[in-house]
Amino acid sequence: MTDQSINPPPAENLPESIAEAGSGAQQPWFVYLVRMQHGALYAGISTDPARRLRQHQGEIVGGAKALRGKGPLCLVWSYKTANRSQASQLEYQLKQLSKAKKEALINGEWSLSN
Repeated sequence: MTDQSINPPPAENLPESIAEAGSGAQQPWFVYLVRMQHGALYAGISTDPARRLRQHQGEIVGGAKALRGKGPLCLVWSYKTANRSQASQLEYQLKQLSKAKKEALINGEWSLSN
């Protein structure tokens, strides 16, 4: 899969109305990147990235096993989508990117539409 297949803009350029892009009452989903203590990045999806980060950090039940003992963790990037399907597809595409592209995305030096 090529980088050109990822079309959304960076999170800071999102219009507020993107959540309404799907059917009216759907809850928005987010794709997010978490930085681990040693600098690695973890991609995930959630309806509430702040709550999910607390889960990953062990503050509340339900964090990913892959992140246990890798803290402190920091939520470094998130992107709102209209539904779970879009979030899952974008998460897969993010996981295909190199770390350099993910870092550029976080720093606003590269957008998902490049």
